[in-house]
Amino acid sequence: MTKFIKKSEISSQWFEIDANNAVVGRLATIVSKILRGKNKPTFTPHMDTGDFVVVKNVEKIKFTGKKFQDKKYYKHTGYPGGIKEITPEKLAEKKKPDEILKLAVKRMLPRGPLAKKQLTKLKIYSGNDHPHSSQNPVLLNLSSLNKKNILIK
Repeated sequence: MTKFIKKSEISSQWFEIDANNAVVGRLATIVSKILRGKNKPTFTPHMDTGDFVVVKNVEKIKFTGKKFQDKKYYKHTGYPGGIKEITPEKLAEKKKPDEILKLAVKRMLPRGPLAKKQLTKLKIYSGNDHPHSSQNPVLLNLSSLNKKNILIK
């Protein structure tokens, strides 16, 4: 019989990731797994068993190839002919580098109310400082997980 975790048994942890020279897609997959709780043996698909993730230095994330200029994010306003597109380059120019990572992580989570709740556990900051140091986050080193996670040119 499959054991499902109860709400009283859920314990969440804090992780800190330095996004300096990190590849966006690889970083987003690691973050989305932690947010969902898939890194724990107590993973339950219908419960929020995930942990909190603090990502710092998000303005220094990298894309491979020409994706920084060529990749397009689409959204629709709901009106006829209301499709809008924006590139990561334009988002960076608008001083919104956190939106690049947030969109990548959001689209890796399943749709619905549970994913919206899990996405609130993602804290993204430009620069090295963040207000969550009192939670004692565990530092995750991306390059130790896989050397391809960090793009060095």
